[in-house]
Amino acid sequence: MKKLRTVFMGTPDFAVPCLDMLVEEGYPIAAVVTQPDRPKGRGQKLAYSPVKETALSYNLPVLQPASIKNDNTFEQIAALKPDIIIVVAFGQLLPKKLLDLPPYGCINVHASILPHYRGSAPIHWAIINGETATGITTMYMDVGMDTGDMILKAEIPILPSDTTGSLHDKLKDVGASVLSDTLQQLADGNAPRVSQNSAEATYARMLCRDTERINWHQPAIAVHNLVRGLNPWPVAYCKYQNKSLKIWKTRIYDESAVCSEPGRIIQMTKDGFVVETGKGTVEIQEVQPESKRRMKASDCVCGYCLTVGNMLE
Repeated sequence: MKKLRTVFMGTPDFAVPCLDMLVEEGYPIAAVVTQPDRPKGRGQKLAYSPVKETALSYNLPVLQPASIKNDNTFEQIAALKPDIIIVVAFGQLLPKKLLDLPPYGCINVHASILPHYRGSAPIHWAIINGETATGITTMYMDVGMDTGDMILKAEIPILPSDTTGSLHDKLKDVGASVLSDTLQQLADGNAPRVSQNSAEATYARMLCRDTERINWHQPAIAVHNLVRGLNPWPVAYCKYQNKSLKIWKTRIYDESAVCSEPGRIIQMTKDGFVVETGKGTVEIQEVQPESKRRMKASDCVCGYCLTVGNMLE
């Protein structure tokens, strides 16, 4: 099988298995393009992206342009003469002249079954919205946001126990497998090209602080899905006594319970405490009080004087 000369673009941990696969399967990688080093942690020291760390471990050349739209960046990549550019969670939109550069096109690995959940947070929103399945789609990139023609898809179930973290870890490995099959079919000249039905498109908009705040007037299932959809990042939260209380883990306690005061603690359990919602109740099992570590909700009850009748804002 012909091995296409590749420029790989990616930044977070999600992209690493795809880069690993390219190396393991012997693809010539002309360069790896990733986001600039960012301050991280309490000391705000500059940290490499996971993709940069992986690329350096393979002794691959790394480019870190502040903007992929810069003319100098285009000239650098053009000089590498790639057959194909592979993009996995890179973090910047590619300009048209770059999309048109490689003869085999620019191929994206996206974490949803397109045209559903186009955009920047497809894993989060699939769980928040209570979906029971998601997957990976590879596509030919165009100037739109995840609007290009599709190549291959692979679907996996979303389990009731899944969080964004667990689903992310499953999908990143599925992504590498689907990318491998995609490249083989491209090299063989038999890769499909299926246009998306934009009438069926949905969007996974960027997360914001308003998204993270729990609305206790929502049904119990919506609260529960928000919590697992924002675990491990950025984490759902509410307010208690004017301080932030992050909610890491919940379970549906009584989905059909009739509630009078959404946000009110109505019962203590061995694992935490039960809160009323707009419809039904949820058991809070893991929390993180403001400026404190993550802990079992049952431990928080004692340390923070949570009692039946207290209101979570």
